[in-house]
Amino acid sequence: MEFVRLGRTNEQVSVVGLGCGGHSRLGMARGASTAEAASIVRRAIELGINFIDTALVYGTEEAVGLGIEGRRNEVFLSTKSWVAKGPAQATPEFISAAELTQNLETSLKRLKTDHVDVFHLHGVSSTQLGHAHEVLVPEMKKQQKAGKIRFLGITEVFAFDTSHEMFQAALPQNAFDVIMVGFNLLNPSARQSVFPLTMKHDVGTLIMFAVRRALNSVENTRAALGELIARHEVDTSLISADDPLDFLRATPGIASQIEAAYRFCRHEPGAHVILTGTGSAQHLEQNVRSILAPPLPQAAQAKLKAIFGNVRSISGN
Repeated sequence: MEFVRLGRTNEQVSVVGLGCGGHSRLGMARGASTAEAASIVRRAIELGINFIDTALVYGTEEAVGLGIEGRRNEVFLSTKSWVAKGPAQATPEFISAAELTQNLETSLKRLKTDHVDVFHLHGVSSTQLGHAHEVLVPEMKKQQKAGKIRFLGITEVFAFDTSHEMFQAALPQNAFDVIMVGFNLLNPSARQSVFPLTMKHDVGTLIMFAVRRALNSVENTRAALGELIARHEVDTSLISADDPLDFLRATPGIASQIEAAYRFCRHEPGAHVILTGTGSAQHLEQNVRSILAPPLPQAAQAKLKAIFGNVRSISGN
């Protein structure tokens, strides 16, 4: 395993992070038991992964608590609370400071720990940012002084905020130590709008959406590219519409487009932890190998930049 300094937290964390949400939720989204999900957490630790990310809403905190039992001091633990009730794109019904603390206490109980290393405000939209700063951040700092939170974090709703408007407003205020940002080879816009700010303020970054539906098969990539072509965001002369990423798989040393997608994220300046989620130990091992592989060849990187460098409208979900 390789490790990286997570910004101003000064913590050394694994470049591979176990994501306990997403489409799999440690396999629980497909019927896995808490015990089975906990076995994935234990296997991740065996592989050298010390960064584990979950959230109150994922339904995996109890599995994580079981999986890290007896090994709490070996992991950097991340969890989250919504800032509002209901969909992020709707008119928000904000939670109070007291409700935030109750969510934290619930998470601590499920995780069987007395503190989390980073506590995020989860899926924050631009319309929620004012409430987050004015009401919830002071409460987070209060809980930080009480020893229940080590570092403050915030995550975006990349599926709706594909151009990172929230982070462009939030990062200059410098209230958060760690962020979770959507970034992938189909939409690398964080390269221009987010990473320069995180590097300026020494903020740790967790990369989500490295591989989602649009990158897990040729068919899904073709469909995603159809959307980008319709919006005139890509130059069709640079790609094959039938197999848009064929040039990656044809490059010596690249085993698959999924591997290429992970390698693309892992070696991006400003990217620290690449999150990967699964309900299969074998799949986890495969993803770890992909993330730990070398950077993509320069020619492949240049072609990806030429094709997708101006994309802002897709998340890949």
